[in-house]
Amino acid sequence: MTWPDSSSSGIGSQMAFGRGKVILLGEHGVVYGHPAVAAGLDRGVRAQAAPGPEDRMLIEAWELSVKPSAEAEPALARAFAGALLGLPAGRPALEVRCDVELPAGAGLGCSAALGVAVIGAIDEALDIQRDPASLQARSLEWERIFHGDPSGIDNAVAATGGVIRFSKDEGTRALPIARPLHLVIAHSGETSSTSEMVSAVARQRDRNPTRVDKVFQGISALVLNAERAIADGDHRKLGQLLDLNHALLASLMLSTPHLEALVSRARAEGARGAKLTGAGGGGCMLALVDEERVDHVREGLVSMEAEVIIAEVSA
Repeated sequence: MTWPDSSSSGIGSQMAFGRGKVILLGEHGVVYGHPAVAAGLDRGVRAQAAPGPEDRMLIEAWELSVKPSAEAEPALARAFAGALLGLPAGRPALEVRCDVELPAGAGLGCSAALGVAVIGAIDEALDIQRDPASLQARSLEWERIFHGDPSGIDNAVAATGGVIRFSKDEGTRALPIARPLHLVIAHSGETSSTSEMVSAVARQRDRNPTRVDKVFQGISALVLNAERAIADGDHRKLGQLLDLNHALLASLMLSTPHLEALVSRARAEGARGAKLTGAGGGGCMLALVDEERVDHVREGLVSMEAEVIIAEVSA
């Protein structure tokens, strides 16, 4: 697809960035108010807004040109319409160009990264000053278009990066990191729907609240211990906690045979720990790996025809 050029004017045009993310521990429990720990990636979505002939969003990687609409499909049209609400009267039409570096539906926070980048680009173009809390609230509205009742963790880490602890009641808190985390992330190739997986867990909880809440309480305990392990640089312990978190998520039927195979392969190749990340039902797994083992683990996962991302996360 060949994109038409934006028309020029005196309004500024700056690049905005929304980070991808992995949830290290705490998936699904975070929807019910339990804490989770997430890490921002150094890849995500870059967006730039400039005056154009009409409001539209261009995503070249997906060959999409989207006009805002409160009613129309795709969901991106509704999300874009929401991002334009409340902007100053008399503003010019805006063309927002997006460079997406993440697979969609993979549990890496692509929609949140896109929302943070698009909202940030619009703010830059119109010289709107927005504090982090306002950006987080506005990007959460974007996320609701795609995921119904998201926890808010994806858009929080998309805007902040680093490693954060998040809960609905307490919001976001940056965590100290004694040593960089070396992560090998593998995409299963199976598309996952966050809203569908959240609904599946909700149905389990409706049928057996005692069992599911005990799982969430167990995950919360793992999160607390993981905070200490990250602060102490104890990657052996952190890896064990990741493995335990995966087992609890699998008990909620969130894993798949292919995810299980990828997790097992990463552990066999020397990962400290490995687990699914995100909603489950497909998407990605992550492995915590000593730096000198990164290439070895990556090669093992590539041999299973997985798309692999290497990430180093620090404060």
